[in-house]
Order: sequence, then structure tokens, then C-alpha cells
Amino acid sequence: MTEAWRPEDDEPRGASGPVRVRVPAKINLHLGVGPLRGDGYHELNTVYHAISIHDELTARRGDTLTLTMEGEGTGELALDESNLVIRAARALASSVGVPPHARLHLRKQIPLAGGLAGGSADAAAALVACDALWGTGLSRDELAEIAAGLGSDVPFLIHGGTALGTGRGEAVSPVLARPTIWHWVVAVADGGLSTPVAYRELDRLRAAGAAGPPLGSTDTLLAALRQRDPRVLAAALGNDLQDAALALRPSLAATLKAGEAAGALAGIVSGSGPTCVFLATGAADAERIATELDALDVCRQARTAHGPVAGARIG
Repeated sequence: MTEAWRPEDDEPRGASGPVRVRVPAKINLHLGVGPLRGDGYHELNTVYHAISIHDELTARRGDTLTLTMEGEGTGELALDESNLVIRAARALASSVGVPPHARLHLRKQIPLAGGLAGGSADAAAALVACDALWGTGLSRDELAEIAAGLGSDVPFLIHGGTALGTGRGEAVSPVLARPTIWHWVVAVADGGLSTPVAYRELDRLRAAGAAGPPLGSTDTLLAALRQRDPRVLAAALGNDLQDAALALRPSLAATLKAGEAAGALAGIVSGSGPTCVFLATGAADAERIATELDALDVCRQARTAHGPVAGARIG
């Protein structure tokens, strides 16, 4: 027996109007890099932290899949099939069996290749936006499973907050601590650094005995977060990739020195660099440090941010 036709059967699922998603940048409060694995990745022990610098992706219905953009990286960032936004949309469409049709527009504030996971953030935004546009109804955990195939940082940016990352960084679990807002100064560098190049440089430095000892466990950092004292957290920050970033971009040493001279509690290279981040005692202190850094020729721009913030969200 054939089911009766219903009017809604001819109606497209999902949103009829545009879907806007904001997605944050991430920093690593602890980035412990283990040995190179057989699959070409390094084993990681990291604590991710989402901060209030955002990209925005808008998804509209379309007959094909297209991407346009404005802001940071316009004219530099490829908008073709190599772009993580396009790859994310296609991965979602393939997973749920819908046509990959959408008109996507990216407003970008997160610097390219800056160690802030801008590309991963945009992929996370595409998954959340297209899920809503197409009405696929996947949970955050289901979106994060798809995200893991796109890049190590993408699952975290689906969720946001502060989280422990293991494996190659794609296995994410939230850090349970009492809510605390941490205040940061983000020193954006001129140009970017390639993440694979930074990892290869770390391997080279370690082979030559020229890198510092590996950070290892995240226990000290996690304990510092629970104490809710910025001075305690400052003492626990660490990044195994910092030696590699400084070797590839020696000028970052001056940036780190200037931030600490301006009164930051601590400064580290963010991820694979070249962005540097500084922990401040509060919002006013962060504004003062950013103003001082902007007056010096040690970075392209100093911006304030706070965290943790939510991951990719509609609205």
C-alpha cells in the first residue's frame, strides 16, 4: 500500500533563509608534542581554549556549492576544493546523503596560518551551518566525528570552551572546572607559519639535542585552571612547538620579551605560531598591554580577547 502524499514532502528540509554561524579562534594552554607516529602525525597532549576572536560563516540555499569571503586573508586564501570550508560541506553532505548545494560566505577575522586554528574554525562553522541549512539534524558529537576527518583541531571548535585533546588532538573531552574568565592579549604577526613545517622543525631540533625537554602531562595545567588564579595559570602555560616557531621566526623572541616587559603574567607562542598570546590579570590590564604592544614594532596588531567561549554557534 502506497503512503498518502503529504504537502510537506515537496518542501525542502532545513532553513529557508540564511544561517549565520560564529566560530572562535583557539589557543593551546598546554601543547605537549610526543614522538612521530606511523601515520605521520605526532601524539599530542594538549589543553585547548576557545577565545573571543571570531570568524562568521553565512550559508544560503544554492544550486551548487560556492564560497566567497571578506576580511583577513582575502586574495590569499584559496576558495576552491582545497578550502576546509568546502571540504567540510562536502563531508557532511556525503555523510548524510544530501546534495552539497549551498552559497557560503566567510567573514574572516582570525589570521591565516597564525597558530589560532582559523581554517579549522571555518570548517567547524561550515559543518554547523550546513547541518542547519540542510536540516540534517546531527548532534554536536556526530558533527565532531565528521570533523575529525577534516583536521585535528576541528572537533574542538565544534564544542569550544576549554578541553583536553589527545591522539593527534582530535579526541576531545571537556575540562571540568568552575567557570573562570581569563583575559588575553593576542599579538598577531606579519605573515604565517606552516604547521607541518613547524612540526618538522621540532623533530629536527630534538634530533640535534637543541629543543627543550618535552612538556609531558597536562596535570599541572589542569590543576592551575581549577585554582582560578591567573598567576598560577601563567606559571603552568607551555608549548613544545615554541622552540620550533622561534627557530623559524627569530623575531618572535622580541615579541615575547616586549609582552612580558609590558606586564603580562606570561607569554607563549600560540600553537605552531607565529601569533603570541599573553595572559593578563584582567580586562583593563589586557587593554593596557595591548596598547603598549601596538606602540612597538613587534607585531602587526595586538588585540584583546577573553576565554573560554562557546564553539561554533548559530546566531
